[in-house]
Amino acid sequence: MNAPIKFFVSGTDTDVGKTRIACGILEYARQHGLSSAAVKPMAAGCELTPDGFKNEDALELIDAMTISLPYSQVNPFALEPAIAPHIAAEQVGLEVSAPQLTQHCEKIINLESDITLVEGAGGWRVPINRTETFADVAKMLNLPVILVVSMRLGCINHAMLSLEAIRNDGLKVFGWVANRVDAQMSCFEENLETLKRQIPEPCIGVVPHLTDPNKVEIAKYINIEEL
Repeated sequence: MNAPIKFFVSGTDTDVGKTRIACGILEYARQHGLSSAAVKPMAAGCELTPDGFKNEDALELIDAMTISLPYSQVNPFALEPAIAPHIAAEQVGLEVSAPQLTQHCEKIINLESDITLVEGAGGWRVPINRTETFADVAKMLNLPVILVVSMRLGCINHAMLSLEAIRNDGLKVFGWVANRVDAQMSCFEENLETLKRQIPEPCIGVVPHLTDPNKVEIAKYINIEEL
């Protein structure tokens, strides 16, 4: 690898497997002797631990990356209510802005790591306050985007709208990952081929429905050579 690579990981919706795909990429890096770091700047649905509120997704990222960082740097805004982040922040009396999140992300991005991932929350337009969304953070960071597409009924529309929004915001779509979250999805192959035909950016992974979707298994299905 000649130069560090850095991406913003987004999804077509919430619970589409963004974190698991991100961990698969981080695991690939580890297997190939590459250093890695990740940040999930804002997360809702956190659980109280002896060390404060922590988010399961952020903990998975910490476990998958090679650079050791304190939890507070990986997930600086950990919110307890399991609802939309901006509503959760309001409920706990916290003000969060796109510049704040961007500043925290830049601290991780500026570390000397071969691969760095910034993971959003939910989909592209998820609000972080009453006027800003995670898209504003991505635009400030100006990173190429990897979109995780949840392979289930409605995925084509969700994927095309998300990609259109990302491009209209002036960001490069580096590629997309098809993640089969619905094992019973009808016409999976036909839907996948439709997406490949309609999306000009490369598909860098097709992850099947896994009974144990751990980072090692997922890494097998990500075409990191594209990176």
